[in-house]
Amino acid sequence: MNKSTTGLLLGSALVMGLAGCASSGTQSTSSTSASAGDPWYSSPFVCGLAGGLIGGGIGYGVSSDSDEDTGAAVGATAGATAAALLCSGGEEREMDSDNDGVPDSRDQCPNTPAGVAVDANGCPIDTDGDGVPDYMDQCPGTPAGVEVDSRGCPLDSDGDGVPDYQDQCPDTPAGAQVNALGCEAALVLNDVTFAFDSARLTDNAESILNTVAEKLNANQSVDVRLEGYTDSIGSAQYNQGLSQRRAESVMQYLVSQGVSAGRMSAVGHGENNPVATNETAAGRAQNRRTEVHPLGDNGQVMDRSSSGSM
Repeated sequence: MNKSTTGLLLGSALVMGLAGCASSGTQSTSSTSASAGDPWYSSPFVCGLAGGLIGGGIGYGVSSDSDEDTGAAVGATAGATAAALLCSGGEEREMDSDNDGVPDSRDQCPNTPAGVAVDANGCPIDTDGDGVPDYMDQCPGTPAGVEVDSRGCPLDSDGDGVPDYQDQCPDTPAGAQVNALGCEAALVLNDVTFAFDSARLTDNAESILNTVAEKLNANQSVDVRLEGYTDSIGSAQYNQGLSQRRAESVMQYLVSQGVSAGRMSAVGHGENNPVATNETAAGRAQNRRTEVHPLGDNGQVMDRSSSGSM
């Protein structure tokens, strides 16, 4: 190859390479540029240069002695152009204004903050599906369907530290200390009643226990003791047995609603520990009750605590 041919070959490759670089630079003003970690062959400039050299060599090699300069020039031009187009994919990159990896044409959540992981729609990932994306969620792992605040934390309407979806006593006065059930004292199931002289639950009792079961199921970390009581009508021995059967009836119903039997125990106290007088019908009605007590790790009834953990 003579000097003119060599100069033409290298010159053509360089011109085409620079043209590819300029084209890439023009596109970058309206689209996202390649990252610094892109391989060399993704650069139109480098590919154009390499393609020009290769194409020029091929053109030179297949040309006759009389037109080798022309062949080299045509080959260099064709090689550089083809290589630049192939490396760039033959099309401009789509704009991705927030650089989240999802082009603007498909991005349903434009202006995502830098570094935030997004889904296929370009929206920040929300693993627990509570409407608050992970990068803002201070309470990840919220159970499905639980209402949350702007921080992604379950609502606690009475501010007692026990979230509403777990709180058996949701209207505790402000500042009151509560136990693991969210109650100031034992949860008394006053409206959980039974058929006369029976341990069979009434329909109304079952409706109330459904709510109790739902909240016990929402928090698996608390065990409870169900304590049954009667009024003073009848013998103490009979009342003892009746209160035990009623406490066990409540436990069996809660088990039927998904509460693990291993988390509960049932104890009957008969007519002991009345909360009202047995001399009146109203007082006796108060004494016929079932109480739910949260238990600590040692199996003992837990003291009231403001910790709010269940």
